[in-house]
Amino acid sequence: MIEVSCFYSLSSPWAYFGGPRLQDIVRRHHARLLLKPYDFQAVVPRTGGVPLRTRPEPRRSYHALELDRWRKHLGMPLQLTPKYYPADGKPDGWNKPAGWMVIAAQEAGLDAPRLSHALLRALWADERNTSDPAVRREIALENEMDGDVLTSAETGSLVQSLYQRYSGEAETLGVFGAPTYVLEGERFWGQDRLEFLDRALDALRARRQIPPA
Repeated sequence: MIEVSCFYSLSSPWAYFGGPRLQDIVRRHHARLLLKPYDFQAVVPRTGGVPLRTRPEPRRSYHALELDRWRKHLGMPLQLTPKYYPADGKPDGWNKPAGWMVIAAQEAGLDAPRLSHALLRALWADERNTSDPAVRREIALENEMDGDVLTSAETGSLVQSLYQRYSGEAETLGVFGAPTYVLEGERFWGQDRLEFLDRALDALRARRQIPPA
């Protein structure tokens, strides 16, 4: 089966925007989607990315302008300055546990993409504090998953080892932003590159003589 990896952070508004379309693409191509939350704050400075909070003001204001354009274009709700998104990035690692929960759900065979999108929407549209385990439990329950089991698994050895593995893979591949989609080693950075991922999947299916999606 064709596999598509998605390297991202559970604090990325672009991952939120791209989630539904990514799911549609992998569904149409009968591909397997592997969600790979990674340590954005640790990896990106080593691979050439520039965290938003460290960019000059003109780039920060343009980022907000693009968010506004895309929320209107996609018809997706989004707060430009969500209540629980710390502009200074503190405390360190505030966004990691939501990623751990997604990994736990994926390993349990649950609908991890659904949970991932719910967590991102909660942060960016509904102004809920996804760094709070009680909030994550509620979101899991709202999506028909056992929040107690998933939050307990977040700090377990399996989830933590996978988080470290995905972070290592991201650095090795040269991932410098989120989301970054990877198909057979080829990177597609940003939700605005999903059309190119779709085309690459078409081409791969043709090479493998798999019927069109």
